[in-house]
Amino acid sequence: MASYDVIIIGAGPAGYNCAIRCGQLGLKAAIVEGRATLGGTCLNVGCMPSKALLHASELYEAANTEFAHLGIEVAPKLNLAQMLKQKQDSVDALCKGVEFLMKKNKVDVLKGFGKIAGPGKVAVGSDTHEAKNIVIATGSEPSGLPGVTVDNKRILDSTGALSIPEVPKKLIVIGAGIIGLELGSVWRRLGAEVTVIEFLDRITPGMDAEVAKTFQKALTKQGMSFKLSSKVTGAKASAKGVDVTVEPVAGGAAETLSADYVLLAIGRRAFTEGLGLDSVGIATDKRGVIANDHGKTTAPGIWVVGDVTTGVMLAHKGEEEGVAVAERISGKAGHVNYDLIPSVVYTSPEVAWVGKTEEELKAAGVEYKAGRFNFSANSRAKINHETEGFVKILADAKTDRVLGAHLIGPAVSEMIGEYCVAMEFSAASEDVARTCHPHPTRSEALRQAAMGVEGWTMQA
Repeated sequence: MASYDVIIIGAGPAGYNCAIRCGQLGLKAAIVEGRATLGGTCLNVGCMPSKALLHASELYEAANTEFAHLGIEVAPKLNLAQMLKQKQDSVDALCKGVEFLMKKNKVDVLKGFGKIAGPGKVAVGSDTHEAKNIVIATGSEPSGLPGVTVDNKRILDSTGALSIPEVPKKLIVIGAGIIGLELGSVWRRLGAEVTVIEFLDRITPGMDAEVAKTFQKALTKQGMSFKLSSKVTGAKASAKGVDVTVEPVAGGAAETLSADYVLLAIGRRAFTEGLGLDSVGIATDKRGVIANDHGKTTAPGIWVVGDVTTGVMLAHKGEEEGVAVAERISGKAGHVNYDLIPSVVYTSPEVAWVGKTEEELKAAGVEYKAGRFNFSANSRAKINHETEGFVKILADAKTDRVLGAHLIGPAVSEMIGEYCVAMEFSAASEDVARTCHPHPTRSEALRQAAMGVEGWTMQA
């Protein structure tokens, strides 16, 4: 039996960042992981492999549709096996990088599925270890749907959709959230006919409504089709494909849609099964989520971070919580600003946002002003032939403090951070509007939109 200051169960972004910070702060720490490799869902079967396929598929489509206009004549040929291999090579390298960081920060890695075995005890296989503090960072898993049984042969979850051995002629995506649209867009670019079925009357719930509407138009123009306000009541797989039964949410006749593959992407649920929570009196909600109070659970000495607790299921939110909990354990004042957790959709165009939407501000009765700037008026975007989308900035009508930033367009995932920093320091829209930005860059759209809050946009 080994004894530690902290044992972290789960080596995803929340867990491994918590472990790194513990090591930096001089705490004796161990991290437990049931997978063969570290990195959790994000590195192994989530954020990273999906971004590898998004990037590769974007280049493939550009070679087919854009290169000739730029004066580059090529005859691209898809090598799907190589595309999947380079994805896995990148994932393997990242996972090894996390292993290196554990060694660098003197964190012990305990391989096997961890289980809380009572106060201050964690069982890993046949071994039991003691810890003054236990951090639960077990992440999440894809949510299921009655009548749709995932076999990862024809009916896929997000993991299975990363490794389809052929380009589907037809792909049905159940769920118009971020995961479904990202993976659907990958296979659409590679040649699949993609239909997205969504229970709600809009795509991407939580996104600013104007941005979501523009986003859907962009994806439809690219070839995706959408069936909104529709519910899937069943999916029957065969050796060659899947038949999906769909009904209108409001009631009406059912129809059957056929596809080569189906991707079930209706969200994720916390992974807490078999964790031994009952041994310390911790309860979960119906989605498996463990509540927290500044990272603390209801059990003394046990903390929780990442997807397995309340809040948005995003890797960077988990990272922030992991760092904050490590600092609290060491006696520091760790803190997470949950109002400024950015969200990104890595499609083309990209979508990124932080802070309040117009709908939220209206519901709260907050008076605000909006500034907007289209990428069609941005010099760099025009030269690069990527003019779709806009930047919208929302600021308090009285104080001018920035309350929200909503971006759809080229490379906006790399630009939203500017507004995260601005809002963290309670900047006014005028602060951004009067900050010099390099020309010509896409980031000038951020400044021009801020100018628009007070009606003095210069470039449109």
